[in-house]
Amino acid sequence: MNSKVSLTVESHEFLGVAPEAIIETPDSHRGPVGGSVKRLLDFAIALTALILLAPILGMVVVMLKATTGGNVLFGHQRLGYRGRPFKCLKFQTMVSNGDQVLAAHLRQNPAARLEWETNRKLRDDPRVTPIGRILRSSSLDELPQLFNVLQGSMSIVGPRPIVKAEVERYGACFSSYLACRPGITGLWQVSGRSDCGYEQRVRLDDSYAKTWSVLRDVLIICKTAVVVISREGSC
Repeated sequence: MNSKVSLTVESHEFLGVAPEAIIETPDSHRGPVGGSVKRLLDFAIALTALILLAPILGMVVVMLKATTGGNVLFGHQRLGYRGRPFKCLKFQTMVSNGDQVLAAHLRQNPAARLEWETNRKLRDDPRVTPIGRILRSSSLDELPQLFNVLQGSMSIVGPRPIVKAEVERYGACFSSYLACRPGITGLWQVSGRSDCGYEQRVRLDDSYAKTWSVLRDVLIICKTAVVVISREGSC
């Protein structure tokens, strides 16, 4: 896949930079990887899952309201198909002053700073609340992303949604990322999750975009269920 990209300017915010830059690739006119077939499957699976999981969603909302009293949802801006920014929804698992807590923690802990710079995540994240740790370890914090799938900004299976600061780490593989809707799960999810290094995650995202098939999506979804139940590689 040709990694050359160009920028066209539109009138929205792009991760805090105005105006928005929507990234055009040579294959943009073809639509996201998987096309209408993948989109139809995404919509059907997300809608069914939301109906079946409604009691669990309600229970989590009640617990968060009872323990934190604040917002139950958190929307973090990520890059989607063709570089379009979107709010990736999750249940709130962090303290309200998370940025300050993280900055102080990284200043005081060189090992944690190196871990953050390498993987953009921490195994022992000081920002996460006690109930947040339970939600994360069970992957329940990601259930609101089913609404992202219904809306069309995400897919059930796809590359791990990234922020603008991570783009340079994708190199030539970024064009593969741009060709997909980011996924709730993906090859990275069934290949070690938190045990998977950043460079390996990039290679897995690249491989997924270039070898997509309906059967592969179904297999990844089935394997994800096993990984979540066993909590393999969970944070």
